[in-house]
Amino acid sequence: MNEPNPPTVSGSQSRWEEAFLRFESPEQERSKFRRRLLSLGAGGWPRESSVVDVFCGCGQNLLVLEALGFNQLEGVDLSANLLERYRGRARTILADCRRLPFEDSSRDVIIVQGGLHHLPRLEEDLPMTLDSISRVLRPGGRFVVVEPWRTPFLTLVHAVSRQPLARRLWKKLDAFATLCEEEHPAYGAWLDAPDTILRLLNERFTTESQSIGWAKLNYVGRPRK
Repeated sequence: MNEPNPPTVSGSQSRWEEAFLRFESPEQERSKFRRRLLSLGAGGWPRESSVVDVFCGCGQNLLVLEALGFNQLEGVDLSANLLERYRGRARTILADCRRLPFEDSSRDVIIVQGGLHHLPRLEEDLPMTLDSISRVLRPGGRFVVVEPWRTPFLTLVHAVSRQPLARRLWKKLDAFATLCEEEHPAYGAWLDAPDTILRLLNERFTTESQSIGWAKLNYVGRPRK
């Protein structure tokens, strides 16, 4: 997905994947990921760190990590269609985030940007996913999370995205609304459970940094081992 515009979507792809591919251009997505990673401290991580991007999709975050100088990179996703679009040096793996296919204490950094809110059964799947991530991280490793969070700004965006005229006039808003529709009810369950999510994170990780702004939770933690 390195061309200027998202590639043509095949009929075999889901409605969610089609909306995902038109929500942002590859350049916009990489620029967003770069800003996030640097704000979360990636500029100071040792470049020899082994880094796993979970829910990596088309691998735009992996390309940003490559550009920042990291060379031990792996991407994990459940969509073969999206993984096939990645063009880079990282190893990509079709796998379930709840059962990561890595040895115990074998990776330095695990990143999730906008994936945990897809988990269909939050109370069961999130603990399993966090346990899997904690197991794989080395002592002192980092778990980096960027996920949607209910804020006044997000509430406003949701309200506008429900307006048919706004969706017709603004294609990115229409893609966002489609993503929300396709992610329901998992997305709604995620937004409705901030206390549970933070509790589960804090039970398994020691917080290095945490902030909530606009419509995102930004979190960096180290495994409690």
